[in-house]
Amino acid sequence: MTATASTVHLLEMATGKLVEADLLDQVEERHLKDWDTQWRPLVAATVRRLVTTNAPMSQWPQSFHWNWRQKIEDMKGILSGASFCIECEGVTQGMMALNVTSARTRLAQQKGQHLVYVEYLEAAPWNRPEHVAQPRFRGIGSILMYAAVARSQAEGFKGRVGLHALPQSHVFYADKCGMTDMGPDPNVQKLHYFEMTVEQAEGFVDGKERS
Repeated sequence: MTATASTVHLLEMATGKLVEADLLDQVEERHLKDWDTQWRPLVAATVRRLVTTNAPMSQWPQSFHWNWRQKIEDMKGILSGASFCIECEGVTQGMMALNVTSARTRLAQQKGQHLVYVEYLEAAPWNRPEHVAQPRFRGIGSILMYAAVARSQAEGFKGRVGLHALPQSHVFYADKCGMTDMGPDPNVQKLHYFEMTVEQAEGFVDGKERS
């Protein structure tokens, strides 16, 4: 099945201008090729630099070991799996993998309800300050989270979303997305678990649509 695209806009950091991009509801082979031929070399260069300078682990991009080809392959044929990506100027700028059926909410006010669980979300390395001094585009993470909320609403889950976040992403999910940080999960490498309520989803969507 071919991916369906909708128009979104990214902020080009060098110019301050909004640039048109496509949000696609499926990661396809061309996106994985971009990851393999364009994302991975830049990540490898960052790792070499960090090793050479003996940089502390706090400066390392915490997703440097992620293998998107394997992640998408693992989702094939699984009904609970879904994926999204963003293309701009013919290049993949970000990807996201979702679980749309298996997860349940944990917050007391909505405990046990269905939600969309974000398995993985990542912007291309040239859009991230861990890799480059001047990121190229801004807004990838917010747009992908908007897509996750929209998928939750389409599934009848009213915008409820959950995820486990790498430490470098805590501020983004708490402040930018307005999610509740439920603290470290001892069952998932002590990663902090974040959850979005119906009300938080409405606030996030309203803010995104006004921006």
